[in-house]
Amino acid sequence: MTGRHPIHTGLQHKVIKETTPYGLSLNETIMPQYLNELGYASHIIGKWHLGFFKKDYIPTMRGFDSHFGYYTGKEDYFDHTSQGPEGMWGLDFRRNLDVVHDDDEQYSTTLFATEASDVIKAHNQSKSLFLYLAFQAVHAGNYGGEDIIAAPQTYIDRYNHFSDVPRRMFAGMVSALDEAVGNVTATLQQTGMMNNTIIVFTTDNGGPTNGFDHNAASNWPLRGCKATVWEGGVRGNGFVYSPLLSTSGYVQENMMHITDWLPTLYHAAGGDVNKLRNQDGYNLWEMLSNNGAAVRNEILHNIDPIQNFSSIRVGEYKLVMGDISEGKDDSWYPPPEGKDTKIKHPSGSEFVKEFNTNDHPVNVNCGKKPVDAETNCQPEVSPCLFHIASDPCEFHNIASTNPDQLQFLLARLEEYRKTMVPPANKDPDPNADPRLHGGAWTWWL
Repeated sequence: MTGRHPIHTGLQHKVIKETTPYGLSLNETIMPQYLNELGYASHIIGKWHLGFFKKDYIPTMRGFDSHFGYYTGKEDYFDHTSQGPEGMWGLDFRRNLDVVHDDDEQYSTTLFATEASDVIKAHNQSKSLFLYLAFQAVHAGNYGGEDIIAAPQTYIDRYNHFSDVPRRMFAGMVSALDEAVGNVTATLQQTGMMNNTIIVFTTDNGGPTNGFDHNAASNWPLRGCKATVWEGGVRGNGFVYSPLLSTSGYVQENMMHITDWLPTLYHAAGGDVNKLRNQDGYNLWEMLSNNGAAVRNEILHNIDPIQNFSSIRVGEYKLVMGDISEGKDDSWYPPPEGKDTKIKHPSGSEFVKEFNTNDHPVNVNCGKKPVDAETNCQPEVSPCLFHIASDPCEFHNIASTNPDQLQFLLARLEEYRKTMVPPANKDPDPNADPRLHGGAWTWWL
């Protein structure tokens, strides 16, 4: 939304909870506000999760013409209630400022796709359209809910050959999402808008595997999972589809960071990226459109001064240090059934994951896992260094044999640390309790 790194917005430590009175600072200009200056109509469907403790922080007060969806970070897929701390529960479903009560028990993926199609059909094509469609899928729901991951039974039944029940549910969620994206795309075709549209489909982090949030994703053979700075947590899947691309049908493996989306799309929309304020992102449109050379050479994954961990990638090398996951999610987690995936196991200790994209396979080749892979890196004790180009699975900590490279990355990390603002996190406020607000999550200050 901002093109700015979380260390510069105060959002570098965990996520905004339901009862915490803070959000993305109102001093930040976000994507719809920039695009509106170019004459766009802007709409958001689905998840917001950038703060709602005051009315000024909600999406329709920050540049979006409409919002259909929810404010918090997760909720039930069918009844749209969100579980907070200390037994708090509340409805979290909105159409603009109004709480929605009449979509009870309708699956959110289907609701959001239908709403997106309605917005597209109703759009006045004399203006440009920015539609931010933040599906709930495939995020976990409420921990205390009946179904933490959920989909209509018709989708789940497609995967009855999966003996692992959570993986069967997860696969059903993905199929529902796939169908929803197809339906929205069909609407763009039917309205004649596809020939001048850019579709970006992307995740915001690696999958929640190893039982993280009681979910059932898989990042195999990469290390770690969501909320970690291991490759399994920071590598995201995504694609760009558009007739406006000069080159298509290829796989782009250059580095890209989530902060790059704002300047990239703003440029593609005809904006002057020099007018964007305090940007950490890069304009990568020419690289993406032409399968061009790399623009970005480094990525600061994060500096978390509360949990005390950090990570940076410069060129082919990556530094990891600190308490990454409190010892919970630092390993490699294969999926429960080989037939759930297209993963090949050429031997018991070699991993090759293969993706087929227009007959151009993308291989993550990790080689043989060393016997000391679990122990050769202890980032809470001393910094670890990996050569990601040859070791994407982070098997080999090479810090001791590359002291100069290690010191270079440590120095670069320190330069970023000097620019960091303090985390904006606040203590929970009991006045946020939905029981004080008619049973719904809403602004309370």
